[in-house]
Order: sequence, then structure tokens, then C-alpha cells
Amino acid sequence: MTAYKSDFLRELTARGFIHQISDPEALDAYAAKETVTAYIGFDCTGPSLHVGHLMGIMMLRRLQQAGHKPIVLMGGGTTKVGDPSGKDEARQLLTDAQIAANMASIKTAFTRFLTFGNGKTDAVMVNNAEWLDKLEYIAFLRDYGRHFSVNRMLSFDSVKLRLEREQPLSFLEFNYMILQAYDFVELAKRYGCRLQMGGSDQWGNIVNGIELGRRAASLDLFAVTCPLITTSSGAKMGKTAAGAVWLNADMRSPFDYWQFWRNTEDADVGRFLRLFTELPLDEIARLEKLPGAELNEAKKVLATEATAMLHGREEAERAAGAAKAAFEQGTISADMPTVEIAAFELEGGMGVLNALVTANLVASTSDARRQIKGGAVRVNDEPVSDERLTLTTANVVDGVVKLSLGKKKHVLLKPKG
Repeated sequence: MTAYKSDFLRELTARGFIHQISDPEALDAYAAKETVTAYIGFDCTGPSLHVGHLMGIMMLRRLQQAGHKPIVLMGGGTTKVGDPSGKDEARQLLTDAQIAANMASIKTAFTRFLTFGNGKTDAVMVNNAEWLDKLEYIAFLRDYGRHFSVNRMLSFDSVKLRLEREQPLSFLEFNYMILQAYDFVELAKRYGCRLQMGGSDQWGNIVNGIELGRRAASLDLFAVTCPLITTSSGAKMGKTAAGAVWLNADMRSPFDYWQFWRNTEDADVGRFLRLFTELPLDEIARLEKLPGAELNEAKKVLATEATAMLHGREEAERAAGAAKAAFEQGTISADMPTVEIAAFELEGGMGVLNALVTANLVASTSDARRQIKGGAVRVNDEPVSDERLTLTTANVVDGVVKLSLGKKKHVLLKPKG
């Protein structure tokens, strides 16, 4: 392991963030003496970022903690194009209004991780539509397009893999890497930004920016990428059977977010504690060595610390308490996920199959049947063996009906009206 002089690279290395660095010695010397301005880009394809984006967000947080300046680049312009990296098909094209709405919604998560302001190391949020929307096509091709070799662009994984799978790649998407490279140059000119960070799948795009900066503007730029996180079983980080693990609370509750981290696989506990919490490394080393069932305590610590960082300490403690009530004590907590239904649905009788679908515990009634046959379903902690069971007002306890799927998924049905 390289012995870095700068606090920034030492911390990233110790916690497992670094996959590649373009010029380690030069960047380390620069970071040890100067304030480094660095950025990561986030496209606005949806109303929330997800757990898969946390690596980048945490890298920006570590950068700021080490006394440097983060730039959050919102892709108001590049979202109109779509990054082909890791994709088998083109993104759905969004309208300007949709992109603006997504951007406004996404911004809220960053305030939990970064300090924004006008100070030397305060984070700033920038929208690349500021310069991309104003580009004149012919002038842009003459000034910047001439620095890109199509032969080389075809060799990048983001392009090559799509072509090998015989999936269409539009000329619009093919331009993405040029626009990302141009972003780096613009940020260097406007903000003195000399470092771009991102996932390892972005290495080719980032290096393009370094080379464009050198050729078109005599800029000396750097790249740092982090590994793409998969779980020890090979699953993509943040992907579950229910879909993406969103960062916005209105798309995934603090309780469900806490539960996602609590369900971390044993082999990933130490790694995730280093990456996604700020616990001291010696404490993490102790936690990841806990034997057998005691490792569950380390998972609870991970869940609480990760949730506190995103949703605040109070919400994290409430989620931990609700989980303890649901999983260890078998009781009902008001902080558990709740789905409201019309009171008349229970007054007239609601089939348990439909109730499970309404609670989003299963995708369909046929799935509900399979779960009941497998003994996974409970109502108010009582096992359900009959798929024809009907829930009525008699099942309401303390104003709710508790539905459970397996040991870890619980939802309260709350009749209203």
C-alpha cells in the first residue's frame, strides 16, 4: 500500500475507496500542499439518487473533511444525452421540466453529507446545462471534437460492450464522453477544479477529460476512481428484490433504509463500516471480528450509523427501536412502515392475498399464495396457512393490522375514515 503524505489520499486508501489514480505522486504532493477542488457528476434521471451513488458522495465528504473543496456537478445538460456506461439500451429522454424537477429533488440528499457555502472549502453545486445548453455545434466540433479519435472511443467499454451485445448505440449517446470531458475542462477554467472522481466504470471518460484539458487548454488534471461495489454474493450494491434503495425519505423510509443496512451479508460488514460510516478504524476492526451471531450487533451499528448520516441521529434511533420492537420483541411500533387503507375495506372483509399486495410485501396475489404455502406470512404475528383468510375489523389491534413476510419485513395496515 502506498504511503501517501496527504490526509485525503491516506484516508481514502485506509477505508478502501481507491481503485485507480491517474498520477498518484503528483496528486498526493498537490493535496498535501494546496486546497484541491474536485468534482463528481450526477445525472438527473430520477427524483432521487440511490445507495449506489453513496461511494461518490462519501468521497466528496472525505475530500471536504480533509480541507479541500467539493463540487457537486448536476447533469442538467448531460441528462439530455444519457451515459451509455454499463447500459444495454438508451435512456428514456426527459423533458427540461422533468430534469429540473428531478434536480430539485436530488439536491436535498447532499445537504446531509456536505457543507455548502461561499467559504474556501465549502461545497458548491453546479449545473452543466450552464455551458452545454449554449454550445454552438460547429464551433464545438472544431475546437474540441478534433481532439477525440473515433478509433479510441470505440475501444472504451461503455461503447464496446454495447456493440458486442448488438444493442443499438445512438450518435447522441456516443457524444456523452465528449461532453463529460468538456465538463472537466469547463470546471477547471471556472472553478480551478483539477480532480474528477467517480466509479471505476468512468475511468475512460475521466481520462478523456484529462487529455482534453492538456491538449485544448494546457491544463494539468487528475483522476481518482473507486471500485464498483458488489456484495460478497455478487449482487450489485443497492439493488434489492423490491428495487433500488433510494436516498430520499419519501421514496424509502428511514426504517426501510435502516433495515437495508441491517441485512448486510456477514462478509461485507467490515468493508461497509469503513466506506459508509465514520467510526474509527480500530473500532471497525473490533466489530468485524465479532464471532457468530454477535456479528449481528455490528450490523445494527452499521445500520444506525449509515441511517444517521442520511436521515439524522433521531430518525436512526427511532428506526433501530422500531426494528427491535418488530424483530426481537414481536410488538408493534408506530415507526414501522405504514400503509393507509379505507376503513370500509376491513368492514367488508379484505382477503389476505390482496392485503399483502396492498402492503407492497408481494408483487402479486400469486406471489402471496406461494409465500403463504411456504409459511412466510403472519398477521399480527400469527402464522397464516389459509390463503382464503379474510381480514376484518376484528384483526385491528391498537388501530392497525400488522402484516409480516418472513422475519424481516413488516408493514402496518392502518384503516382510515
